[in-house]
Amino acid sequence: MSVPRTSALTPEQARQDMVDALVEERADLGMEKLPEQVEEALRAVPREVFVPGLPLVEAYDRHQAIVTKHDEAKRVALSSVSAPSIIALMLQRADIRPGHRVLEIGSGGYNAALISHLVGETGQVTSIDIDPDVIARAERCLKEAGVDQVHLAVTDGEHGFASRAPYDRIIVTAGAWDLSPSWEEQLAVGGRVVIPMRVRGLTRCLTLERAEEPGYWRSLAADMCGFVRMQGVGEHWERMPLLHQEEGSQVGLRLEDGPQVDVDALRRALTQDGETVWAGACVRADEPTDALDLYLASTADGWALLTAQRGAITSKLIRPVVLMGTPAMVDEEGESFSYRALRRSPDDEELYEFGAVGHGPAGRRVAQNMVDLIGVWDREHRGGPGPRIDLVPIDTAAEDLPTGRVVSKRHTHMILNWTANPFE
Repeated sequence: MSVPRTSALTPEQARQDMVDALVEERADLGMEKLPEQVEEALRAVPREVFVPGLPLVEAYDRHQAIVTKHDEAKRVALSSVSAPSIIALMLQRADIRPGHRVLEIGSGGYNAALISHLVGETGQVTSIDIDPDVIARAERCLKEAGVDQVHLAVTDGEHGFASRAPYDRIIVTAGAWDLSPSWEEQLAVGGRVVIPMRVRGLTRCLTLERAEEPGYWRSLAADMCGFVRMQGVGEHWERMPLLHQEEGSQVGLRLEDGPQVDVDALRRALTQDGETVWAGACVRADEPTDALDLYLASTADGWALLTAQRGAITSKLIRPVVLMGTPAMVDEEGESFSYRALRRSPDDEELYEFGAVGHGPAGRRVAQNMVDLIGVWDREHRGGPGPRIDLVPIDTAAEDLPTGRVVSKRHTHMILNWTANPFE
């Protein structure tokens, strides 16, 4: 338990408090213990140097990512310093050892400094970014932190950095839609890639190892995460039609790797009263639902994500669970849709029951389809290891694809299989 400070907080105290909180939180959640070398790096590297001007309590908030550059036109973040909790997880998954050669795609300085601490004097760290402003900022911060082992370069991460390859580890710190062939070419035998990859609109941090056959990959872990989008050649934007366009009350669908829809029909559907179906499956208020999200994304044919501004909720037009992405489904004709709902359980005030709200002529049926899938997850997969995730070359013949949901991208097919053993 943390002890209240009786004097002004110092950077050293803030840093140690942050790591202590990470260690304690992992123990409380039953998570794997933080590797000793990662803990040592977090205790040693001064995070405040890489987020100058912030109060120490914010700089060392273990769950707070700090946005360092915005695209005002698109209203999106272009660069950030990731939250210490996700950085710690990715470094754990990467299993970086002294002497390793590491490529970081998406720079910021702080993560590169941690990696430098992990690889030691015999290792090699290369950190690249497409934005020269980001690299210039990272260079200034690394210099102030006294870290001189990191090689920085301005280049498109899709191409990696061949002149310093091969790499034992590649860590991608921007949300990617696909796995670049250049990364495989530059990865040493036995190497590993840790990458936040979008899966039908959701982002999961995949820990990937190559199979024996070139172009084939197996995910060793899929962790919840969030990152700014990758820019450059690898950038990918999903279709995002608006179903309600009033400023402040907009409602939309994110259709990454999702169905074709009749936007006008869905707009009409939203004006109709929704029909709600309840699933019987419940969740605690503090229980994460990311496993269910991934299950729905990889089993629902008409998968989508519903977005809503607060005005749409206060006007009772719609009542999504998450503003930026509530699980949703569109029917085969693309004219009706449903989205996941929650209510306090009528049987237990400490639980919340899953349900679905349907709109349109087939709204109730689409809501029932979602509820049925929630029931399958609750009975057969809840608390389980999650899906087996494979990546195979995009030119793989259909008859040679592994069993499961196939999500086709630019370079690869991603296959998610909930019935296979993910550790085989």
